[in-house]
Amino acid sequence: MQAFYSDRFVLPLPSGHRFPMEKYRMLRDCLTASVPQVRMLQAPEATEGELALVHDPAYIQAIADGSVDVKILREIGFPWSPAMAARARRSVGGTLAAGRAAMAGEGLAANLAGGTHHAYAHKGGGFCVFNDMAVTARVLQTEWSRRRGQHHPALQVAIIDLDVHQGNGTASIFKNDASVFTLSMHGEKNFPFRKEDSDLDIALPDGCGDADYLAALENALLDMHGRFNPGVVLYLAGADPHEGDRLGRLKLSFDGMQARDRRVFDWCFTRRLPCVFAMGGGYGTDIGTTVQVQHNTYRIALEYWQRWHGVAVT
Repeated sequence: MQAFYSDRFVLPLPSGHRFPMEKYRMLRDCLTASVPQVRMLQAPEATEGELALVHDPAYIQAIADGSVDVKILREIGFPWSPAMAARARRSVGGTLAAGRAAMAGEGLAANLAGGTHHAYAHKGGGFCVFNDMAVTARVLQTEWSRRRGQHHPALQVAIIDLDVHQGNGTASIFKNDASVFTLSMHGEKNFPFRKEDSDLDIALPDGCGDADYLAALENALLDMHGRFNPGVVLYLAGADPHEGDRLGRLKLSFDGMQARDRRVFDWCFTRRLPCVFAMGGGYGTDIGTTVQVQHNTYRIALEYWQRWHGVAVT
């Protein structure tokens, strides 16, 4: 199974910064040591043209040259630097490369970073600079139409966002777009406090545990299935619904998180839908807990990749 990583994902930050940047390197090292069937490939930088399918050109340029408004930088939460700009492009490029691989026959592929769902077309926010899910959806649709001709129906894309925070940027970008279905299942009282309207929003109360969460997910998948017929799924597998997350406010156990991932991958597999997943948020009080949640996601994904390709599950 292909997974995309770059050392650029680990951005040097000021001392005491609250974003757990080291989790990306820890996850890579954990997967390399324990799940060698996951092939680590270099995440490319998204091009300006790819970004411009979603983002305003002026905003792309401002991130590139450092002229971005200080208010937007405060919303993003990272200081600007050339490394920050390069990381933002590779975070998108990793998901895009995984999307192309999944569509080309891989079936299931991943980005060790990504899940930057708080970025709007014209600005970033919440540790998100560019929106990797949105750019990937648009590029895959563009390439699909190029291969089949402009008169062929557009590629239908489902974005299943199970980060604990609502995908407000993604919802805004695809508002009134019938070719992309946005499903967000998130903490009702959590960030962002001003939410956008997804095609399907499932707002969960503080303290929601395994049983209620999984029942809500099942109903959400049934609802989406009744309204939309995707050709590819982009899955934001946030680790922050876990009970050990300091920002999540939900109470999913390790078993509950694994059941969540298994249900999404199974939903895609039974329909033979290519699936791309990115890791999104994870802010464990113990960062090792976040890495373990994400490691479990990859282990389950590998099982479904092996089934997709007729490989004996190990």
